[in-house]
Amino acid sequence: QVQLVESGGGLVQAGGSLRLSCAASGDTFSTYVMGWFRRAPGKEREFVARISWSGAGIYTLASVKGRFTISRDNAKNTVYLQMNNVKPEDTAVYYCAAGRLNSGGGYFYNYWGQGTQVTVSS
Repeated sequence: QVQLVESGGGLVQAGGSLRLSCAASGDTFSTYVMGWFRRAPGKEREFVARISWSGAGIYTLASVKGRFTISRDNAKNTVYLQMNNVKPEDTAVYYCAAGRLNSGGGYFYNYWGQGTQVTVSS
């Protein structure tokens, strides 16, 4: 059982920066793959980025690559999403998730936070 709490969302102007944080508790944080997802207006929830438990393996959605950076600090049981040069289309509810590799070679996220709203004004 893992509890995840996101923070850092809010209103920001296009071109600005924002850092989202996800604090984990309840289980061994360092053993989980951590991911960020988002649900934008009129769209389904989509994957944004993930980071391996060691922090060495990182994958970021192409549309945000170069602008968003995922990182984690296992000593603090926290994962971050640094959002730079944000765009109005980045407006969404952002969710933190913890998961493990599944038998199909992908990831299954067992635990989810409640989400934090990011609104980018033009």
